Amino acid sequence: PPAAGAELSGVFQLMPMSECHFINGTEKVRYVERQIYNRMQHLMFDSDVGHYVGFTPYGERIAKDWNSDPAWMEYKRTAVDRYCRHNYEVFRPFSVERRVPPSVSISLVPPSSSQPGPGRLLCSVVDFYPAA
Repeated sequence: PPAAGAELSGVFQLMPMSECHFINGTEKVRYVERQIYNRMQHLMFDSDVGHYVGFTPYGERIAKDWNSDPAWMEYKRTAVDRYCRHNYEVFRPFSVERRVPPSVSISLVPPSSSQPGPGRLLCSVVDFYPAA
């Protein structure tokens, strides 16, 4: 943050991001929350860790403050059930069940002055999901 009385200019971006990682359906679920300010992650909560971790001096101060609030931490620790598992059926058609066949193309790459010799075949496989 700028010093008191300092003039602000420009654009500032705060981007909280929540992620749910599902392994074997809802058997193993991980909730991750990232706090990103001006393209720099300064704070993260990972349900596998169980508390906030700061990555910048500002993030460390916020992590210390939030980690010391038992009610807030209980709220975050229950996000795995409240947010991820609760919404699994909504996410599933777009993630777990999503299947897109690959687009395959094969083309002949003719010899060039920098790569003399016989032509080569180029095989490209793109636009498939899930990526292996």
